[in-house]
Amino acid sequence: MESVARGGTRWKRFALVMVPSVAATAAIGIGLAQGALAASFSISGQEFKVKAKSLTGTNFVQYGSVASGKTLDGKDFAAPVAVSGFKTATIVDMCQSVVTPNVPFIGNVSLELRAGQDENKPVEATDIYLDVSDLKADAAFEDIDIGVAAGQLKDPGIQPGTRANPYGFAQRAKVAKLTGVEQKAWATTAGTFKLSGLQLKLHKGVKECF
Repeated sequence: MESVARGGTRWKRFALVMVPSVAATAAIGIGLAQGALAASFSISGQEFKVKAKSLTGTNFVQYGSVASGKTLDGKDFAAPVAVSGFKTATIVDMCQSVVTPNVPFIGNVSLELRAGQDENKPVEATDIYLDVSDLKADAAFEDIDIGVAAGQLKDPGIQPGTRANPYGFAQRAKVAKLTGVEQKAWATTAGTFKLSGLQLKLHKGVKECF
């Protein structure tokens, strides 16, 4: 169970509301930007998994950062992440899952969210940033620049309200398309997020998207 955060959990900590997300990162050299600081909010102590048939985004940017928060038992932690940003993104057949362990009297509880299963009505997002720890996909890029200084990224640039080393490694592309996406992430923020055909289910035990 790679995505399950260990430690005891009280019932009041079991959150049912999450922001669904999916990440696009290139399978090429991604450097962690030295001196990067955490996002503008404290992340939860649980990674979530996302699977999608495809993701297509415009104005793709990527740079290194650090996400920080507390584990489920209240201990401070920090994790390196690859932050991926898009001006616009469409996602086909998205599945998101997170497992909350050790809920009193119940045990493990899994939250499963699905949307955009109709290719003609995909999930749509604008100004989206994704804090990713692991990704598997087939990727294709148009007009890509690798090794750009993070401070040179524009529209989108470095996520507002956060800081990263402006001289650190980054990359950008006019268009990015990923297929067969499987990813683990800590957080997502977006200007808008439209989920067509949204379905949300709770399961006793462990039921993940992959």
